[in-house]
Amino acid sequence: MTNLITIDYIYYLVGIIVAFVAFRIARNPEHPSRVGSALFWGLFAVTLIFGKVMPNLLTGYLVLVMVIIAALGKVKASPEKEHPQEEREAHAARIKGKIFLPALLIPIITVIGSFTLNKIHFGHFNLVDPEMVTLIALGLSAIIALFVAKSLTKASYSVPINEGSKLMEVVGWSMILPQMLSALGSIFAQAGVGDVVSKMVGDVLPTQYAFVSVAAYCIGMALFTMIMGNAFAAFAVITGGIGLPLIVHMHGGNPAIMAAIGMFAGYCGTLMTPMAANFNIVPAMLLDLKDRNAVIKAQIPIGIPLLVINILLMYFLVYRF
Repeated sequence: MTNLITIDYIYYLVGIIVAFVAFRIARNPEHPSRVGSALFWGLFAVTLIFGKVMPNLLTGYLVLVMVIIAALGKVKASPEKEHPQEEREAHAARIKGKIFLPALLIPIITVIGSFTLNKIHFGHFNLVDPEMVTLIALGLSAIIALFVAKSLTKASYSVPINEGSKLMEVVGWSMILPQMLSALGSIFAQAGVGDVVSKMVGDVLPTQYAFVSVAAYCIGMALFTMIMGNAFAAFAVITGGIGLPLIVHMHGGNPAIMAAIGMFAGYCGTLMTPMAANFNIVPAMLLDLKDRNAVIKAQIPIGIPLLVINILLMYFLVYRF
């Protein structure tokens, strides 16, 4: 069976958008870091568009160059002029709450597409790649939402291109952090970091007690998420190193309950780390807050009690069902 729409097409489209950001910066003589920023976004576009045909080693070198550019502080946003207040208020009064419709359509269409698109066939052709149906549905829903937004606002096609470019520049290097941390989690899992963590926990803590194993797992998920910035990345390492050998195999815990609550414990770490840049740093950048850690400081008093609750919840549920 041949797939008509694959995830590659979504990556190509994203790569073209990112390439436009690089082109827009390169043409702006007033940009505060014209060369560095254009090079960063240009390399990112190359990895998205040509990543499938390039050698993996070359892609890795390009990513390292991007990291060096970002570490040197050469990825900056262009100085942009805001539209007049009266113009923005007039648009808000005209469109009102309908402005949220495109954003709401994205998850709705993604869910519907995830359950239906992989069932559409034309002879020997699948409409979409069934193994990537959710990501493809997400990409298609974003495209549909774009056209709905254009219809609502009556804006020209240049508006979403320019405004999207401005937003990506403001978010900056942190936009690629989730992907890089996820890749790092896979590398840690392949390198056997989970086994090292398991041995360290077993040597230091009395894991023969069921509660200690649960506490070690939940706290490990939170701490590793704080380091990795991504609970999904931490899940593979900590579950393989602590959750399965101690909670499931040693004490007979329910793996489904352990995994579900374990992810919640990881999200507690997400609330308390700058490494989760898309949740904690990007909002501060978009709101132009003076304290870039203001979001984290506000979330710590919530994250710690939630972690304690998750530990207790897992202990009372995972060994009883």
